[in-house]
Amino acid sequence: MATAVESPLTEAGRRIPLPVTVSAWAVPVMIAGQFALIAGIPVVIALIGALRSVPDRAVRGAAAVVAATFATPLLVWLTRPDGAQSLSKDMHPVFAGLMIAASAGLIVTLRGARGRLAAR
Repeated sequence: MATAVESPLTEAGRRIPLPVTVSAWAVPVMIAGQFALIAGIPVVIALIGALRSVPDRAVRGAAAVVAATFATPLLVWLTRPDGAQSLSKDMHPVFAGLMIAASAGLIVTLRGARGRLAAR
């Protein structure tokens, strides 16, 4: 006779996918480590994951803010004819700070959303 083993995660805990959380943490690490262009990958993962899988509107908004703060220096770098060879070198430090702050905001809203979903 087979017995069912309960998962340590509740159903509410599974509503926020792990890739969204990992991507939210990867963005500030990559920006601070001067890998700004590669940081676009976790930005896209966090945005798509938040829009498709997370029911909390605050998380969706925070992911959109992260994407917007990443897109601004990327577009400036791509359209500038005399830009540097890498996005990290061309980006103003204020943009890096904004991206790190927006990522921190996404991390905080993900943490709050997990708490709200677990309380249900």
